[in-house]
Amino acid sequence: MAATPAHPQAPPKPTWDPRDPVRPLLRPTIRIRLTLLYGGMFLIAGILLLSIIYLFTAQALGASSSELPFKVIEGKVQPTTSWCELPVQGTGEQLNDAVSACLQKQREMALDDLLRRSLFALLGLSIIAFAFGYAMAGRVLSPLGRITRTARQVAGSDLARRIELDGPDDELKELADTFDEMLERLERAFTAQQRFVANASHELRTPLAINRTLLEVHLSDPGAPVELQQLGKTLLATNERSEQLVEGLLLLARSDNQIVERKPVDLAEVASRAIDQVHGEAESKGVEIRGERAPAVVQGNGVLLERIALNLVQNAVRYNVADGGWVEVTTETEHGQAVLVVSNTGPVVPAYEIDNLFEPFRRLRQERTGSDKGVGLGLSIARSVARAHGGRIIAEPREGGGLVMRVTLPI
Repeated sequence: MAATPAHPQAPPKPTWDPRDPVRPLLRPTIRIRLTLLYGGMFLIAGILLLSIIYLFTAQALGASSSELPFKVIEGKVQPTTSWCELPVQGTGEQLNDAVSACLQKQREMALDDLLRRSLFALLGLSIIAFAFGYAMAGRVLSPLGRITRTARQVAGSDLARRIELDGPDDELKELADTFDEMLERLERAFTAQQRFVANASHELRTPLAINRTLLEVHLSDPGAPVELQQLGKTLLATNERSEQLVEGLLLLARSDNQIVERKPVDLAEVASRAIDQVHGEAESKGVEIRGERAPAVVQGNGVLLERIALNLVQNAVRYNVADGGWVEVTTETEHGQAVLVVSNTGPVVPAYEIDNLFEPFRRLRQERTGSDKGVGLGLSIARSVARAHGGRIIAEPREGGGLVMRVTLPI
């Protein structure tokens, strides 16, 4: 009997039960850690401030007791400072009042000096406390930055990234482990989807290729009846349409992922190659292709970028006016980005139907594909490829009819 395939090991679960009313209180939670941290910092800052004030007070009291504002010489009291005024002659009561006033003035000056020094000490401790608190807060919350960076990388379709956060079993580790488990499930789902699309496309392409070969062999027979040849051409066109649909679905599924291998690609060259492929169809429909294409080099996949330009130019040629139509294709660099613009004449497109054009199998004023202009995946593929390259595509109705398709890609 075949062995059961081993499932990928899931990230470790939290060691506490959230339904337990006791254990969460004993965990080193972020709240407890921040409380202890900032409470301890406040206590240390208070102790330092009290110690400094005590030293300043002791220094002020020592200075005031050792340096009196007056001195006694030969039984007479004489001032030693300019702010201490003592009467030359007077009664004992007047002399005592003057001495008391000098001592009071000295105490006030000592208190003012103590207040000034305390304010400077408080300012210095505040700066140190803010700097230390900022550093400690960054250290405590650094796992959040790691989670954010991983989420940003995952947003670029890099589902192989994991946080794998180490440290205490707190709320941040619980969040990181849950995020890793979610990424594991998403990666399995996307891998299964890509595998299914690849297998389904392969299984579909094989019979379609066989049908095409058989039809081409029968059509090459010169003795075949006209009705049979007409039926064969119809079936061959239908088969070709089915092949385009399968290829488009496969490309759409692949282009939803971030491009890993990037090479320098010039959008001007890509646009020119797309125009060369559509030139014959444009001539048969009487559509003029024009526009200046300046060099605009980006990092990406040349085949996929050419698919963007080809789909846009093909749509611009096919959905055009019957007489005197034109398509303008331009490339340029603007604000650090490469820009590809494809505009054309054509039917008037309501603004509220623009978003529907980018949905698979959707066209203007019809839900499903039903004409010979394509399979309804061109703009969906173009948007997916642009997103995979970190860019975007915007469609705007053109005044007088037609559309202006603008693709912006980072350089």
